[in-house]
Amino acid sequence: MENLIDLTGKHILVIGASSGIGRQTAVTLSSVGAKLTLVARREDSLKEAVGELEGTGHAYIPFDITELSEIGTLMKQVVEKGGPLDGMVYSAGRSMYLPLQAFRPERLQKLFEVNYFAFVECVRQATKKGRYVRGMRIVGVSAISSMKGNKGQSGYGASKAAMNASVRCMARELADKGICINTVAPGLTETGMLSEYMNNVGADSESVQELLGRQYLGIIKPDAIADAVTFLLSPSAGYITGITLPVDGGITTC
Repeated sequence: MENLIDLTGKHILVIGASSGIGRQTAVTLSSVGAKLTLVARREDSLKEAVGELEGTGHAYIPFDITELSEIGTLMKQVVEKGGPLDGMVYSAGRSMYLPLQAFRPERLQKLFEVNYFAFVECVRQATKKGRYVRGMRIVGVSAISSMKGNKGQSGYGASKAAMNASVRCMARELADKGICINTVAPGLTETGMLSEYMNNVGADSESVQELLGRQYLGIIKPDAIADAVTFLLSPSAGYITGITLPVDGGITTC
């Protein structure tokens, strides 16, 4: 990525940066010169993540993204610390294995709070006047379950599909501000969220084995997702907006 993309001095906000795809994305972005503000709930994990970054001038803000009414205050702090945003990555997310008979409105509410409602509010607040640079690029981390069905993923898939659908509409509105917005849809990726899912359903379960069979290129490394996000944040993707980019090891071909 270093030879293809240069984000030197670009201020990029990474939400959900303390672990998994978000943390790796922050590391990758720092390697191409970006100046980062990292956001997640746990301050200790954020400090560790900042310590892995290349370059200087990075900042972090501990924040619980489910505090929807405070996201405006968060964005104000981000801009006061690092200046208007050239980019934003929304990688906060909650996974939940939820068979149909276990559906409860309150469980779905928790999923949608993190995976969808907070995402929309972050986009709304970040794209207010004075908080962004014209040419800003936004990437949300979705999931392949938003596009391909799997047992126990009705709620999770729906929350990520909502993100994808909103991005297609937001792209039309934000174009007038010179902003592009997209999502990436990872397949099974080597993260703590995948480990939790496999623990819940069983690594040898029919559901997991079926998914692994469809993802014939194997379990994805987080840096592959981070590379895709970095590309979409770069000038090289300047004419790409409103899409969901699968990074799925082949699942969507099956």
